Amino acid sequence: MTLNRWITQTLQERLHPSQLTVTDESEQHRGHGGWREGGETHFRVHIVSEAFIGKSRVERHRLVNEVLKDAFDKGLHALAVQAKAPGE
Repeated sequence: MTLNRWITQTLQERLHPSQLTVTDESEQHRGHGGWREGGETHFRVHIVSEAFIGKSRVERHRLVNEVLKDAFDKGLHALAVQAKAPGE
């Protein structure tokens, strides 16, 4: 399973988002720290979930990072997160 697919599946299972986009931006970081041939090192996540209702931006990011903590062991180097509650 690709890391992209693993991230997508894990977020769907744990946070039940109404909207989710996972984008591999690794190629944009070619030659930078953490980049490696084959990509899957730098991702951007846009997620809308009821799990974020009443949480601050920092709390939302911490929640996503906690859910995806194993991805860093799988080769993830950088993760950009845009996390919103429904209606935002």
